Amino acid sequence: MKRLAIFASGSGSNAEQITNHFHNQGLDVCVELIMTNKPDAYVLARAKKLGVESQVFNRDTFYHSNDVIALLQDRKIDLVVLAGFLWLVPQALISAFPDRIINIHPALLPKYGGKGMYGSNVHKAVVANKETESGITIHLVDEIYDNGTILRQEKCEVSSADTAEQVAQKIHRLEYEYFPLTIEEYLAKI
Repeated sequence: MKRLAIFASGSGSNAEQITNHFHNQGLDVCVELIMTNKPDAYVLARAKKLGVESQVFNRDTFYHSNDVIALLQDRKIDLVVLAGFLWLVPQALISAFPDRIINIHPALLPKYGGKGMYGSNVHKAVVANKETESGITIHLVDEIYDNGTILRQEKCEVSSADTAEQVAQKIHRLEYEYFPLTIEEYLAKI
């Protein structure tokens, strides 16, 4: 059995898609834990509905203690999945899970990556710069925002009439389709 821990900071729609994917496929993979840095994040309600244990942690715990790492190791987590998690991952966590932390970014890296480039900020920048395409990048995590080895990129067309919200909808469709599949493919290699 491969065990996943999903980190999210917001609504948790990707966390739900991933959890359902592995549950419905009958694969030997389970989402063991959903973790968030926001006590009011909707991902907590999703976790409860999905029957997945959730944990909330604060900045001090994440950056200045080994509590999160100890919890993940205690649960024998094979892969940490960042699904809309906005904090930079500390070196200690990267060292504890080398090549075992995967992230999704709502743009075609290296474009529109880095600190502050998340969610609607990305889509607004794509529209403002009159890009003709956008997409998703699924990558391993290192100590720099949006920098690790790219595992998959998928593209979508952006028309001159698209709003940031319309681009976001296209990106979500790509995320829901390809993020669980990429996780599944990566788990088969580790």
